[in-house]
Amino acid sequence: MKKIISVISIIFILIVGCKSSTSNEKSKSIKINFESKSASTVSGTALFEERNNEVTLTAKLSGLKPGEHAIHIHEKADCSAADAASAGGHWNPTFKKHGKWGDAEYHKGDIGNFTADANGNATIVFKTDQWCIGCGDTTKDILGKGLIAHEKPDDFITQPTGAAGARVACSAIIK
Repeated sequence: MKKIISVISIIFILIVGCKSSTSNEKSKSIKINFESKSASTVSGTALFEERNNEVTLTAKLSGLKPGEHAIHIHEKADCSAADAASAGGHWNPTFKKHGKWGDAEYHKGDIGNFTADANGNATIVFKTDQWCIGCGDTTKDILGKGLIAHEKPDDFITQPTGAAGARVACSAIIK
């Protein structure tokens, strides 16, 4: 009887171990660093984590002017230009008008606004099931895109940019 219980215990441990290993394989993450652009001193990091078909962006920036700023995903993972224009326009794989996330029309890259504190520091947390990391779906895959922080807030109206001003920090979303 003791041998049967021991065998059952070992099988249970192996099954549980395999299941937790499988669930870890389904999570993906990318950590990226921002480069200062447009003669700014903005720096920071961003972490994209995908779990259970939802991507969470956590970005931490410093060196910003206190107040509201916009953050968007742009078309290209190219931050080579001094003003980050090399990253192209907002990522818009579904060919919608620029707008506020969740409204009738918005770009998949229209993340929105965030507020920098009196010291110029900000943390942005954004979650969506409308993105994926490396899934290959051109309407959802953020790999190969650019993440841009802007000097001003997005007005959610002006086409196609939201009148968010200069690109003060840029990072390529690449592995």
